[in-house]
Amino acid sequence: MSSGLVLVIVAALVVLLVVVVLVVAVHGYNRLVRLRTQVRASRAQVDVQLKRRHSLIPNLVETVKG
Repeated sequence: MSSGLVLVIVAALVVLLVVVVLVVAVHGYNRLVRLRTQVRASRAQVDVQLKRRHSLIPNLVETVKG
């Protein structure tokens, strides 16, 4: 093998490694963003449920008074 061919193979492997690392990093970032969005949506649902319960309290108080 000539040294030029070895150099090309090594360069190709380095480029392939860099591409793989970038793909893994982008995938990880997208996963974190997706999880953050799910957490925000879950918290919003909790807020909605708490507001619904809060709005029912006056009716419960009136029912108990009656």
